[in-house]
Amino acid sequence: MSQDNLIDFDAERAKRIHDLKEKRLNEMRNAFEQALPLNTAKKKKPKGKPKKR
Repeated sequence: MSQDNLIDFDAERAKRIHDLKEKRLNEMRNAFEQALPLNTAKKKKPKGKPKKR
């Protein structure tokens, strides 16, 4: 058999595990964003210093 047809099962397993952990991380991140939304988009800009009289 040719060396090109060999499959590195350890590397394939590592990729699959990485994908599963990445999926779980994204699900947790989305859940936290739903529970505790960051109000970065809705911040109001201060109008500046009031004028002295």
